[in-house]
Amino acid sequence: MAQVPDFVSLNGPDNVGKTTHLVRLTERWDGFQPLGAVHEHDPEPWARVVAGDYARWWFEMSTTVELTEMLLVGHARRAAAREAGRTGLLDRGLPMLLAVAAATCVVKDGLTVGEAHKTVTDIAGSRAATPETSILLLPSFDAERSYAITSAREGRPWTGIYPAYQKALHAVLVHQVDHGAYTAVVDCEDRSLDDVHADVLGHVALPRLTDGSPR
Repeated sequence: MAQVPDFVSLNGPDNVGKTTHLVRLTERWDGFQPLGAVHEHDPEPWARVVAGDYARWWFEMSTTVELTEMLLVGHARRAAAREAGRTGLLDRGLPMLLAVAAATCVVKDGLTVGEAHKTVTDIAGSRAATPETSILLLPSFDAERSYAITSAREGRPWTGIYPAYQKALHAVLVHQVDHGAYTAVVDCEDRSLDDVHADVLGHVALPRLTDGSPR
């Protein structure tokens, strides 16, 4: 029987299909424990910032250290919720959380993608090494085209600082790919949902069991 990991995370920008593939994985094997997003496991600080001007807090008031630490604390608490013997299924794993913090740092602090990524990685320190199989769903390996694809799927224009943040996020993700931040990268450009999911399955070691086996 294959050794399954403690955690599997699906990562990628908005509108790439993470939620759909997470649902499909959950339906395929009952050994998965869906653990959701980090804010669900550390709700108090997130509720506090959401209660005010969330965008202003995120892009203006918070420091890079504060935002990164909030993401890391939520991630640690989410990991602690995993039941023994099950594989935690994560909506955005640690590499993606660092990408979010780095992209925010780019637009807020005016750093380059490389500088911002190093900044948040240094903040994370040894916490950046986690036992998760991290799969990145990438709309395109070209950052500008990747942004164009996902923004078109939004159905309405992004406004304010959000387009700059999204463009920075796509650039950070490509930077991470170049530096081996993810266990696997799935190219989603011009591919069907089924084809992409087949690739996702190929990167997840599911055991073949008599009861609760992958379907």
